[in-house]
Amino acid sequence: MPAPDDARAAGATLGAMSSPRAREAASGPGAQLAAPVFDTDERSFDRDVIERSHQVPVIVDFWAGWCAPCRMLAPVLERAVEARGGEVLLAKVDVDANPGLAARYGVRGIPAVKAFRDGGVVAEFTGAQPPAAVEAFLARVVPSRAERLAREGARTRDEAKLREALALDPRKREARVALARLVLERGELAEAAALLEEVAGDFVADGLRARVALLEAGGPDLSRLARAFELADRGAYRESLELLEAELAGESDRERRDLLRRVMVGIFAELGQGDPLATEFRRRLAALVS
Repeated sequence: MPAPDDARAAGATLGAMSSPRAREAASGPGAQLAAPVFDTDERSFDRDVIERSHQVPVIVDFWAGWCAPCRMLAPVLERAVEARGGEVLLAKVDVDANPGLAARYGVRGIPAVKAFRDGGVVAEFTGAQPPAAVEAFLARVVPSRAERLAREGARTRDEAKLREALALDPRKREARVALARLVLERGELAEAAALLEEVAGDFVADGLRARVALLEAGGPDLSRLARAFELADRGAYRESLELLEAELAGESDRERRDLLRRVMVGIFAELGQGDPLATEFRRRLAALVS
């Protein structure tokens, strides 16, 4: 059954998806995944798309052989992806052969294009698009070089990559926070403070700013605080939080109490929402400051 005429702009309806077709690609689903454009199906989708999207963005093109807008979009999308040299992949899903995938992702018109990052859909569009629109779509999805450097530098604690990321984009929050942590561990308080100064609305950054303030203030408890910070940097969060909690319990100065609270809240943010340790110490902190 041919696609309705009005689907040429908006995409054909799935109600018309009854005509079988042969795949245009020579490779089968999931084959030769080193190639930037490949077919996938219901059996290999999670491996081909969901798992791989944690390393590189994967664009999924839901299409059918009888769909004229799909045939218009395919070469535009494929050329744009191939031009990016492996920075993004394109997985092709024939909706006639894989109706379960179309249903799973709520595809009601084709071509339907969905971008996956870190296992989920982050952007999408339906219908044939001109090259400029496709390029703009990929620009929103594919990380910039600064973003890739910041992410990799933060993951591996690579100072050179973090500095390069900031040279490319001084506003890159992830790079600022990660680099501030590294220089703070070396005791370079002034640079850490300067890096964190422009990072707003981030509990991890605020916790590090509070750490800088405590270290700058000094005091008889400085060695205990330094130990707590060292433990947090090594990932020994329980021991660090227990030391910070003890410091807070014995502190009478309102300003220092607030700084200690902010350091603990920063660690909670690092642990993530719903983390059992963060949940436990949130309750303990609330009891201390109430």
